[in-house]
Amino acid sequence: MRTRRLSLTSNQFDWLAVSLYFLLVLLGWLNIYAAVYDDELGASIFDFSINSGRQLIWISTSILIILVISIVDFRFYDSFAFIVLGVILLMLVSVLIFGSEVKGSKSWFGIGNFGIQPSEFAKFATGLALAKFLSQPTIKFEKISTQLMSLGIIAVPAALILLQGDTGTAMVFACFIIVLYREGLSPVFFMIGFAFVLLFILTLLVNKLVLIIGLLTLGLLAAALSGRNIKKIGVVIVSTVFMFGFVQSVDFIMNKVLKPHQQKRVMQLIDPNADPLGAGWQVTQSKIAIGSGGLFGKGYLQGTQTKFDFVPDQSTDNIFCTVGEEHGWFGGLILIAAFLALLLRITQLAERQKSKFARVYGYGVASILFFHFAFNIAMTIGLFPVIGIPLPFFSYGGSSLWAFTILLFIFLKLDAHRMQIFTRS
Repeated sequence: MRTRRLSLTSNQFDWLAVSLYFLLVLLGWLNIYAAVYDDELGASIFDFSINSGRQLIWISTSILIILVISIVDFRFYDSFAFIVLGVILLMLVSVLIFGSEVKGSKSWFGIGNFGIQPSEFAKFATGLALAKFLSQPTIKFEKISTQLMSLGIIAVPAALILLQGDTGTAMVFACFIIVLYREGLSPVFFMIGFAFVLLFILTLLVNKLVLIIGLLTLGLLAAALSGRNIKKIGVVIVSTVFMFGFVQSVDFIMNKVLKPHQQKRVMQLIDPNADPLGAGWQVTQSKIAIGSGGLFGKGYLQGTQTKFDFVPDQSTDNIFCTVGEEHGWFGGLILIAAFLALLLRITQLAERQKSKFARVYGYGVASILFFHFAFNIAMTIGLFPVIGIPLPFFSYGGSSLWAFTILLFIFLKLDAHRMQIFTRS
């Protein structure tokens, strides 16, 4: 037995993915300037006193991060995946003790005028650790113990982030279910998850007694269709009882688990006209901004909703409103197309990997970016509650840009060396 290394024909990052990354970063920077632009002040896009100038600092340092990732040996990410997650978990615990509270979430380390949010970096760290765990030769995904351990790797950082009061970021970790599905998780889990989300919404919309009668009817019908199969009937009975319990627990979740502002956001999704001047203000104004852009928009730096600060957090979580208002439906379509192209390319790269570690991590990258992209835009147009997550590479913020850059370019580094694997002959 001897070991030989296969050489790589090219050790460069994938040019298409890199081009899309820089396109999104550039468009984001220009729209951040549009979101904070003031006719009277006339500040330059390079002015460090406004968000666009500060974002330029984060962009410059992100390029340095890319250079560091390109220099570090690709085996580092596999070898130290668990250690990286351990360091991030330590930071997540530390921020609960020493962190600063911003908008109700104690998730920031304050450094002068800047802040670092460890929860943003927990995403790529979790992706690395999950890929490391699932790629071990002794691991068989079909085992229940493996699936539970995988869920544990995902749940621990999510729970710590939830303790910080940052529900939106904690919800992002649900996207790793896509990674587990790619590795063999039964689609039944997706169906169960969808069923409970639907049941949660129905409990808020429908009289509880009517809903219980409906569930009982469906349970009896399912049991009748099961014939005399005792096992299937047992599953139906257990499922029906569990759903009854869930319906009864919705009030507890709404009143005891969710914070008042989160309760209002959920109810706003159920009834958009319930509180237009309060909890519904942000979504209402964002829809007005996007709708007012029409087909081609009002023009760059010409957005009235933007200029007069009608939409909160317009350079961060609601940056898509600026795109919709100033560049219209066509501009929004171009942005969505760019994101979809990047997601498709990452998925293609993940499928061509020679190592399971790189493939699993690649799907983790695609899943995280998809969750942020889809839900950020959905919440600006009123299809999802406002949960406060940034649009990748686009929204203002150093922690998010750094974290997304690291997330993507670690994978591109792995892809660049996909042929440098060890085989035995």
